[in-house]
Amino acid sequence: MDMGSDEDAGGRAALESQISADLRVLTAESEQIGRVFAAAHDVRPTDFRALLYVMVAETAGTPITSGELRQRMGLSGAAITYLVDRMMASGHIIRQSDPTDRRKVILRYSDSGSATARAFFAPLGAHTHAAMTDLPDADLAAASRVFSALIEAMRVYQHDLASSKAPQRPPN
Repeated sequence: MDMGSDEDAGGRAALESQISADLRVLTAESEQIGRVFAAAHDVRPTDFRALLYVMVAETAGTPITSGELRQRMGLSGAAITYLVDRMMASGHIIRQSDPTDRRKVILRYSDSGSATARAFFAPLGAHTHAAMTDLPDADLAAASRVFSALIEAMRVYQHDLASSKAPQRPPN
């Protein structure tokens, strides 16, 4: 029996476990920063989540509709309409006709909403840049691949949850 492969497997399991723990810490820290943003800009935590979905969609080049946002957030049609109207009234987002399908309306950050987000998150960007300055590009590329794999795993699990493939709650 090859002890080296058992040690390698144990080392790999420990690394995967550490990455999972780090991801949970990153998520918790991100949630806290989101709460501070929400409090500083008089938006509710749910509104911040919506803003985050709009930003993620814009960054990916696939702007989001109200219906898609409703589905992502698990809200009713009336609740998402109220949330979008509130975010528009506060100047964070705007509705635009989808340039590829005029029948669809997409949600985008307004200029003032973008400026507000940039002003708040620019210091975090500077801290992030400083934290990674001494890391070699190869490490950053590896980290990007790890994040991509984790994102894909989460998307697959979300699909499983939606199609009832998720683990069921144990009986009491």
